[in-house]
Amino acid sequence: MPPSAKRPLRFAGLLLAATAAVSGLVAFFLALLVATDGAGSGLPAWAATVAVAVVAALWRGRRRTWRRRLVPFLPVLVAAALTLSVCVPTVPTTRRHPPALSFVATGHWRLSTGSRVAVYHYPPTGTGPRHHVPLVYLNGGPVRGISVLDHRFLQRLAGQGYDVYAYEQAGGGRSDLLPMDQYSITRSVRDLGAFTEKLGKGQVDVLGFSAGAVVLTRALADPAVAARLHRAVIAEPGPVDGPATRFAEQKGRPSARGIAPPVTGPRSTHVPRYAVAFGLMRLGLLSPGNGLVGQAEGVNAFTAADLGGDTASGYCARDAHRIPVEDTAENFTFSAAASLRIQQTIKDSPSLAPLLRRSRTPAMLMIAECTSQVRQWQTAVLADNPAVRRTQYMPGVGHHMWNGLDDNDQRAAAVITAFLQDEPAPLPDYPTRADIPAFLRDHK
Repeated sequence: MPPSAKRPLRFAGLLLAATAAVSGLVAFFLALLVATDGAGSGLPAWAATVAVAVVAALWRGRRRTWRRRLVPFLPVLVAAALTLSVCVPTVPTTRRHPPALSFVATGHWRLSTGSRVAVYHYPPTGTGPRHHVPLVYLNGGPVRGISVLDHRFLQRLAGQGYDVYAYEQAGGGRSDLLPMDQYSITRSVRDLGAFTEKLGKGQVDVLGFSAGAVVLTRALADPAVAARLHRAVIAEPGPVDGPATRFAEQKGRPSARGIAPPVTGPRSTHVPRYAVAFGLMRLGLLSPGNGLVGQAEGVNAFTAADLGGDTASGYCARDAHRIPVEDTAENFTFSAAASLRIQQTIKDSPSLAPLLRRSRTPAMLMIAECTSQVRQWQTAVLADNPAVRRTQYMPGVGHHMWNGLDDNDQRAAAVITAFLQDEPAPLPDYPTRADIPAFLRDHK
């Protein structure tokens, strides 16, 4: 083979070797990140990777001419640049709260637990009767701000005469952050009790949705908090204890996940730093309190688009091409790290059933037809809580049952208000406890 024909092969070999060297250095850097839990924003792992790479490059070039000695340093430079991008913040590292909402005032309450939470109040309006028991809303997440879509639903309830209060749980929305080791499902329950105490209006009705329904369910099993609750609406709960997190995943009718148009908008996960940090946290390779990306920086960086198909999973497949905008970019906040921390405390908790069986607070369970939640998470609440007086299976809606589409908000409000006023249910009481085996068999 003539020398001219060998050059492309030699170049291809050098390129392959360089690519392998860069990949190896990046893998070594990631391994150090995991080993150090991202200490020092990843800079110690980066410095160690570069030092090892430089020593290796010097060793490989020790018997070459001075020009050829530079060749092994090219992968070092590329790898150093790539890995350094993981160590440099691109958003503020101190908490940046969302701007005030134009349609409701934001208050801040310091609870007896030490949490400082953002509070929203919708006084009763409309021409109908006023209801004397306040209604408190617990939103989903966990550790997510209350969406504009949810605020609109709360306005609807206030328009039906309810005195509606909502607060963003510690770390979410406009509420203050907690030290990472203070986030737990137990703290969330204690905060609910402290909030109702500070409200100072006697017993309250509580509407808990998704992760908020988990907090509410666990509050029903805590006599000190349950004593402050008049009625409880448990809407689309997630897993309430460790055993529930290990249920086989049986879900409802098909959701819009995977068939809805791709989510548009900026994503923090398109930035190497946050793609690595959130990815390793999701895999359990970095702790929620890791030193790579601080809690405040993570909240500032995370966007609604980072949720990907999670939003679509809250809607029925039939609604895939008309999913509403749930929130504004300015109002959206989510602490992925604190959320994972709370979820882990749920996974680590023992069965709630023995305590929940003692509950006496009248409760209602709401289940969506196209739920993205595991069916057994919901039916376990029904089976274990003798105080669940009615169950409302909501046809034609997904996990986010009040969503502004068609008459979904009106139907959800009718179900909630009928229970709170102890009026006949708009829908059949289904499933009952006796229906659970058939329900799980027939509603897949």
